[in-house]
Amino acid sequence: MRLDRVGKRYGIRQPWVVREVSLEIPPGRLVRFEGKNGTGKSTLLRVIAGVSAPSNGSVTGRPVTGYVPERFPPALPFTARDYLAHVGRIHGLTGAELSARVEACLDQLGGSEFGDIPLRHASKGTCQKVAVAQALLARPGLLVLDEAWTGLDEEARSALDAAVAERLAEGGSVVFVDHDKRRLADLTAERWRIEKAQLTPVETASWAPARLAGAAAAAAGAEVKGTGEAESIVDGVAGYDAGQDGESVVVIELSGCSQDPAAVGELPGVLSAVRDGDRVLVRAEPGSSDAVLRALLAAGEDVHVDYVGWGRPYRDGPGEQR
Repeated sequence: MRLDRVGKRYGIRQPWVVREVSLEIPPGRLVRFEGKNGTGKSTLLRVIAGVSAPSNGSVTGRPVTGYVPERFPPALPFTARDYLAHVGRIHGLTGAELSARVEACLDQLGGSEFGDIPLRHASKGTCQKVAVAQALLARPGLLVLDEAWTGLDEEARSALDAAVAERLAEGGSVVFVDHDKRRLADLTAERWRIEKAQLTPVETASWAPARLAGAAAAAAGAEVKGTGEAESIVDGVAGYDAGQDGESVVVIELSGCSQDPAAVGELPGVLSAVRDGDRVLVRAEPGSSDAVLRALLAAGEDVHVDYVGWGRPYRDGPGEQR
């Protein structure tokens, strides 16, 4: 689908919420919108989903769309199962196919037990599961998620992560907003920031060897941009003696690493780099650890240092370093 010079404002004399947005969202693309509260992210998502018409410009090529709004109305006069059946009929589903899709979406989110609960009596978390289920019901070609993970339990969040990956693998597009910067970090996303009604691309943090090599080359004379805590971590590592406590390896744990960490291993002084869940664990030679850490911090704004300390070479897995 494509947005051509799309603008939205709520009244002819009102300020533009978003303006002159031109964007192409091809099949299989994951797109993330970022920005401060009130900058127009939800407004743009509503336009993309087709629930709000643009004031200017045009939207073309929109496929079957599933949309999870920022606020799902909780007091609907349906049970969860009846509401999903109602939405399914709007999408043209009938009979056995409709029933099967409804049950599959409830099961996917661990929600079969709340299927017959009236939504007006359901908890916020239950209503959010229904909101996600109705968006997935028609196996949409475009999935639009506005803070869709908020209010979900861990199992349901994982199920939604899996549903996003499934939509992308099947050639669907996914557009989302989420307050957690690490959301869907294991998937490659095109990132855009909304500021002053304008949409601008965000450089995606990358662990490409060329980027890291440049950061490493500048590390010796570069100022670490960040908190005083980050600076003290770097200084602290540099002050250790390589033979302290008989250890000779510095372990660095990072969060916010969205790419394959294999390229980190090409930095001078890095002995290994492996992924452990949403973290990357790096082992570095003590004499190079401060330069390695500075290069890693310089590689992206979303990178955070969770731990620096002494450890031994990995044996059976990442957990052996402590």
